[in-house]
Amino acid sequence: MITLEPAQRQAMLGRLSDYFEQELDRDLGQFEAEFLLDFLLKTLGPTIYNQGLQDAQALLQPRMELVLESLYELEQREA
Repeated sequence: MITLEPAQRQAMLGRLSDYFEQELDRDLGQFEAEFLLDFLLKTLGPTIYNQGLQDAQALLQPRMELVLESLYELEQREA
């Protein structure tokens, strides 16, 4: 499960509570918000995390190829 810093966790709990109040006209208590956040982190967190890794890999792959090409160009011919 994804672990959040306490400040991040509190901010997310606030956002969940605000969303439920504004969009669903439902008061979400502290316990309910924490339970829901834990559920979302456990069930959706890994998929979102993995997508972030894939996005980072797609961004870095072409750049790494350029670095490898540059290193290859620096090689000196042996006598």
